[in-house]
Amino acid sequence: MERILNYIGGSLVPPRSGRFLDNVNPATGQVYSHIPDSDASDVAEAVAAAQQAFPDWAAAVPEVRFRILNRIADLIEADLESFALAESNDNGKPLSVARSVDIPRAVSNFRFFATAAMQFASEAHPMPGQAVNYTLRQPLGTVGCISPWNLPLYLFTWKIAPALAAGNCVVGKPSELTPMTAFLLAKVCIEAGLPAGVLNIVHGLGPSAGQAIVEHPSVKAISFTGGTATGRHIAATAAPMFKKLSLELGGKNPSIVFADCDFEQAVSTAARSAFSNNGQICLCGSRIYVQKPIYEQFRDELVRRVSALRTGDPLAADSDLGALVSRSHWEKVQGYLALAKEEGGRILCGGELIRPEGRCSEGFFLSPAIIEGLDAQCRTNQEEIFGPVVTIQAFETEEEVLQWANGTDYGLAANVWTQDLSRAHRVAERLQMGIVWINCWMLRDLRTPFGGVKHSGIGREGGWEAIRFFTEPKNVCVKYGK
Repeated sequence: MERILNYIGGSLVPPRSGRFLDNVNPATGQVYSHIPDSDASDVAEAVAAAQQAFPDWAAAVPEVRFRILNRIADLIEADLESFALAESNDNGKPLSVARSVDIPRAVSNFRFFATAAMQFASEAHPMPGQAVNYTLRQPLGTVGCISPWNLPLYLFTWKIAPALAAGNCVVGKPSELTPMTAFLLAKVCIEAGLPAGVLNIVHGLGPSAGQAIVEHPSVKAISFTGGTATGRHIAATAAPMFKKLSLELGGKNPSIVFADCDFEQAVSTAARSAFSNNGQICLCGSRIYVQKPIYEQFRDELVRRVSALRTGDPLAADSDLGALVSRSHWEKVQGYLALAKEEGGRILCGGELIRPEGRCSEGFFLSPAIIEGLDAQCRTNQEEIFGPVVTIQAFETEEEVLQWANGTDYGLAANVWTQDLSRAHRVAERLQMGIVWINCWMLRDLRTPFGGVKHSGIGREGGWEAIRFFTEPKNVCVKYGK
């Protein structure tokens, strides 16, 4: 059985303790590899390697970083099938999704930020007859990047690529539930000629390896994507140490469908936004609000389409949904289905345990569920479930649906469906969200900022916002001589 290794100082190394954890394939319920159970000593070794590598990496001209990051992208792309299979085995998502979405987007992350680092232009502010001011943006040093399990390589590279492009060295920790693509990335970095210590990947649990990264005094910034409770803990640790923080946290995102929508586009996208990756994406539309004149028609068509989705073996070409990521998460989602019933909800379809024949008979499968009849303030509509469970509710007025949409502690994303341009702009302005999609969902331009408000996080990732986060501005004022 394969043993995943840490990537520290340019080499693949076991944890100092010699301890390893089981890595379970959620589609089969079986252990298929082992990952390091790293602790503070492994993190200290990684930080030391990063500090040693930093002066040369920071001093390298952007063209050098551009070439190496593009070489990493080339190698991932050339071995796309291996990365996709690793992600499917780790995460339980259909292989077709990993192949067509997750891994190509990781490649795009490296290419985009490699190019972005070449485009920086500093503004100058003359003081006529006295001086000129200009701004430098300089790398921070060693930074920590902690990524989640739902989009393992995509979100790991979403953090690593801008940090490296800006001249930082990185100590990264992927989720212990989905470590394999990060291990393959380490091998690619060695092959690409990334200098030793520039990127270090430490595997392990959050309370040990993750906490050690957050609290290490030489780690200057933390970029974290994950649950709101964990983000709150990280902030409590890092803020008194005056570290820079970017926290991309949970969501309870509304899909708002007005009666004048393009019906076909709205209903097909509502199904996709609700159940992509088994609903295990922070941007998924988990609360669907439909205006009353088309509510019954929309509800019935959505139920018909979702009922036709096939939940099964992630490696099967005809599987629309795969397994949930772990037994504990599978049980958590089942608990919310029971709660929804207690709160008076009616399950219109799904919510059933699935036992595929063959190798996946012990996997963590659940059919996608749509729930009707719940109040906007109930727990099912307020708490992040992060699984294949959505609620649907009719609304009458724009004011009513805005109150419901904004009525949670989260504020990550929303999608709105209407042909009325004035309404689209008006509603987008009033939604308390970091991202609003009009007549679309998950249409992403890497140049734009990404992130949420309220309990959905602080800071912004993506585009120049990521480059800015991983650099510190320095103002230089040059006084004119006589």
